[in-house]
Amino acid sequence: MFEPYFKNDTYDTLENAKRSFLDIISLGSRWYFVSRYVDVIVKARSLSLKGLYDDKAWAQSSYNVLKSVEACGGKVHIMGLNNLRSITQPVVFISNHMSVLETFLFPCMIAPLIKVTYVVKDSLITHPLFGPVMKSRDPIVVSRTNPREDFITVMTQGKELLDKGISVIIFPQSTRTAEFIPEQFNSMGIKLAKEANVPVVPIAIKTDFWENGKIIKDVGPIKRKQPIYVKFSQPITINGAGKAEHKAIIDFISENLKRWNEQTSI
Repeated sequence: MFEPYFKNDTYDTLENAKRSFLDIISLGSRWYFVSRYVDVIVKARSLSLKGLYDDKAWAQSSYNVLKSVEACGGKVHIMGLNNLRSITQPVVFISNHMSVLETFLFPCMIAPLIKVTYVVKDSLITHPLFGPVMKSRDPIVVSRTNPREDFITVMTQGKELLDKGISVIIFPQSTRTAEFIPEQFNSMGIKLAKEANVPVVPIAIKTDFWENGKIIKDVGPIKRKQPIYVKFSQPITINGAGKAEHKAIIDFISENLKRWNEQTSI
């Protein structure tokens, strides 16, 4: 792999981190952040079309998005990075899904240490801007319209990837939402890990710094006072049907979200 961006178990944006002057004069709008985000994507798309968008370039794009967050006053808090370093085999990462932001932040944390890809919906593959970037990552593509076919696709392609040493990131929620609803958190990731005989690594995230848009979902407003949290659990081995492990993942996410929400409401 390659040199990681983070050296310790945790990472926290400095309290005195300077906000960009261009963001300050944007008068609280989202547009400076969006302009930096689009610049990252356009450059990534160009490299992808040239066949030059490798894991290192992907991680760098991700890190550039993280620094854009900080340039706009966002505070990033990452925990459990030593749990990533402890991984010695491919795993299934299972995360809640709050906004588009976590999709762009995960690679700079994971990709320097572990070869990884996503399960994504087909609309991202055909998107004129994101499409070439997502295709370059060789993701597992699902339709979100036929659950049975999607399940077969994830089980088949996911196992093939895991057998080749490539970890998989799954968002079991059907859509991005600020509220975590356990009943809408399916067990597909658990089933894939059991089928491939690999551990799962739960990830709890709070990324409502960048809200979902009402008109364009991927370009919502940003909330500078909302800290960003990412926490990686230790790997969990699946035993039996995996019901206990599924509950453990839900509890891990719920408990961390509760703690973070209480901290931000003070």
